[in-house]
Amino acid sequence: MPDPAPTTLPAPRLRTRFTDLLGIEHPIVQGGMMWVGRAELAAAVSEAGGLGIITALTQPTPAELAREIERTRKLTDKPFGVNLTILPTITPPPYDAYRRAIVDSGVTIVETAGSSPEPHMEFFAEHGVRVIHKCTSVRHAVKAERLGVAAVSIDGFECAGHPGEDDVRGWSWFPPPPTR
Repeated sequence: MPDPAPTTLPAPRLRTRFTDLLGIEHPIVQGGMMWVGRAELAAAVSEAGGLGIITALTQPTPAELAREIERTRKLTDKPFGVNLTILPTITPPPYDAYRRAIVDSGVTIVETAGSSPEPHMEFFAEHGVRVIHKCTSVRHAVKAERLGVAAVSIDGFECAGHPGEDDVRGWSWFPPPPTR
C-alpha cells in the first residue's frame, strides 16, 4: 500500500545569486518604508524567508536605531538589513552616526536610497557591509554598480516615496484582447 500523501509540502526555494549573496531563502526584499519599517515587520519578512528591512530614519536617533536592531534580533535569527535613505535637506540627519550604529550593531546588509550612496560606500566596504542601492533608472543603477554596490533594486514610478524623475514603471500591463 502506498504511503499517504503528505499533509504539507516543503516550501519551495528559488536559489539565485541574490539569495546566496544575502543568505535568504526567497529573492524578496521588503523595501525601507518610513514609519512602518520596524522590528516586527522586518523580522516577519525575514522569518518568511525574504530580507526584512528596518528603516533607519524612522528612529529619531542613532541610539534608538541600535535598540531597534536589537529588538529585531530578539524576533529573528535570520538575515535582515537597514534602509538608509539619503535625501538632500537643509538640516541632514547625522548620517555618520547612523552608519556607525548600523555597523556597531553588526548589521551586514544596508539598503541605500534617495541619492547616490557614494559618500557611504567606503565606510560600509571597510566594515564588510553589503549595500543594495534602490534606483529609479538604469543610469542610476549603472552608476551604483560602478561605485561597488552588491546589488541594485529598481523602483518604478508606481513606487511610493521617491519614484524618481523619469517616470519609469516597474510593472508592465498588457490589456486583454477585445472580446467580440
